[in-house]
Amino acid sequence: MAEMTTANTNASKLTKKDITKSWWIWYFGAELSNSYERLQSLIFCAAMTPVLTKLYPEKADLSIALKRHLNFFNTEGIMGCPIHGITIAMEEEMANGGEASEVAITGIKTGLMGPLAGMGDSIIWAAIMPLIMALFLPLAMQGNPMGGILPLILYPGITMAMGYYFYHTGYSVGKKSIIGLLQNGKIKDLIQGASVLGLFMMGALSASFVNISTPFTINMANSTPIAIQSILDMMAPGLLPLAAVFGIYAFLKKKGPRYNIILSFIIGLSIITSLLGIL
Repeated sequence: MAEMTTANTNASKLTKKDITKSWWIWYFGAELSNSYERLQSLIFCAAMTPVLTKLYPEKADLSIALKRHLNFFNTEGIMGCPIHGITIAMEEEMANGGEASEVAITGIKTGLMGPLAGMGDSIIWAAIMPLIMALFLPLAMQGNPMGGILPLILYPGITMAMGYYFYHTGYSVGKKSIIGLLQNGKIKDLIQGASVLGLFMMGALSASFVNISTPFTINMANSTPIAIQSILDMMAPGLLPLAAVFGIYAFLKKKGPRYNIILSFIIGLSIITSLLGIL
């Protein structure tokens, strides 16, 4: 009887198909369901629904489990996938009568969402995304349709593969391994390297695709006109594009992501300076 009880306690109720179904829900909704109050809590709960429905057949237990995952949650959609895998493993352990508790599940979510969000911002948004843009923007500028089509295929493909792997790895390795990974010094080197690579890519994109020059000249008596652009190029090539990039960056730092204002200002300034013959 004791052996039967032990076997039931250690029984696994979830399959790889259950984990994958949960991942699909999270992947397609991670950046779409943000609320001002609890950010990604709704999609986190929705992704957990098929798993919890299987783990808690009783309606009362399922209701408690669903409410547990409606707490505030916010992380990066791809690098944050191990959190879901770990949470599913802990829910499964608790449902099977193991040592996992509600406090432990909430604690692991709260503790991991910030560090993994930082990793995701550095690797996904500051390195992989600019790298794909840098590779295919020249093709798009030459009128090649592949410059617009391939990024739409590559980016989802890469992030899907990464998210799928992290989701299932989080479920299989458990919380101790992911915490050990975060405490390992190599992960800090990886984040720093990705950040530096992202900065290089953004700098290269700015230098290559922000084109600003001035036709303004100063007419001198009995002499050839002085072209301001030539003087600027002698001082530092690309000085005007660099000033534009830093000006927009300063605005973003001070006022936040007000993209419509930035676009309107750029369009208005371009029209006025073009009519005046300045830019």
